[in-house]
Amino acid sequence: MAEQAEQAFAKTFLNTLSTQPITYADDYQQPAQNSLKRVPVLQTARGIVIFIRHVLAKAMASISLVFKSLKPPASYTISVQPTDTIAAIKSQLAAQAGAPPVDAQRLLLKGKALADAKLLKEYSVQDGVTVNLMIKPGFEWDPSKAAAMTSPSSHSPASAQQPSPSPASLEKPTRKHQRIPSLVLSPSPSETPGVVEKDITLTLDTSSMPSPSIQAETLSTYHATVSNPEFWERLYAFVKSEFTTDTDAHQAFEDFLCATKGSLTPHEIAKIRDHVGVIGMSGKIYTFRSES
Repeated sequence: MAEQAEQAFAKTFLNTLSTQPITYADDYQQPAQNSLKRVPVLQTARGIVIFIRHVLAKAMASISLVFKSLKPPASYTISVQPTDTIAAIKSQLAAQAGAPPVDAQRLLLKGKALADAKLLKEYSVQDGVTVNLMIKPGFEWDPSKAAAMTSPSSHSPASAQQPSPSPASLEKPTRKHQRIPSLVLSPSPSETPGVVEKDITLTLDTSSMPSPSIQAETLSTYHATVSNPEFWERLYAFVKSEFTTDTDAHQAFEDFLCATKGSLTPHEIAKIRDHVGVIGMSGKIYTFRSES
C-alpha cells in the first residue's frame, strides 16, 4: 500500500510540473546537436544570377554573318543579333548598297531555307557563318547597279506609261456614254391559277429627244411669243371669229391666258390685258376696252 501511494504521488507531481511554463535564462544556448543545419541560400541565389547574366550576355552579343551570292557574284557582311528574326535580317541586308530587296531574297544555311518568322538563334548560327543568298525566280538583280529590282508582274499593261493625249483630243472632249432610261411595268397578280404574268420593260428612245440647249432655245422662243401683247390681240380676234357670242369668245380667251400664266409674270399679264382690253374678275366677270 505504501508503495502504490508513493507512485500515485509521484505521478501527480510530475503532471503538475509539466503544466508549468518553462523559462530560459537570457544567456541560454541550445545544444549544437539540436540546431538545424544552415542552408546556403545566398550561394544558390548568386549562382542563379550569374547564370542568367551569362545567358543574357550570350544572347545579346552580336555576331557577324557573311551573305554570299554566286549568280551574280556578290558578298555582304553585316552584324546581327541572335534574337533577330530572319525577316529583320533580310531588311537589314536590303539596306546595303547594291543588295537585292527583301521580296527577292532567299536565304539558305547548309541547304536549308531560313523562315522569315523564326529567330536566328533557332538555327544555331555561329559567328562568321556564311549564308547563301539566292534570288527568287522572276526577279532581275545586278549588284553593280545600285538600282531597285522590279518584278515582271510590275510591268503589266495597266501600269505601262500612257501616251500623252494629242492637242486635238484635248480640244474636243469625248462624249460620255449615256444610259438609256427604261421603265419596268409589273402587272398585278393574276386571279387565274397557273398563269404567270411577266414584267414589261419599256425603253425610251432618247435619240429623238432634243438636247438641253435646243430645249432652252425653244423655251426662250415660247416665252418671247406668249409675252408679246400683239400675239394675244391676234388670238382674241381669232376666237371672236370662231364663236358666235362674245361671252364664249371671252371665256376661250381667258382659258388660253390662264393656261399660260405659269410662263408669264404678273407684270406681263397686266400688260397683255391692258393691251387687248380684257380684264377678268375671278374668271367670271369681264370688262372690255371701248373701241375707238
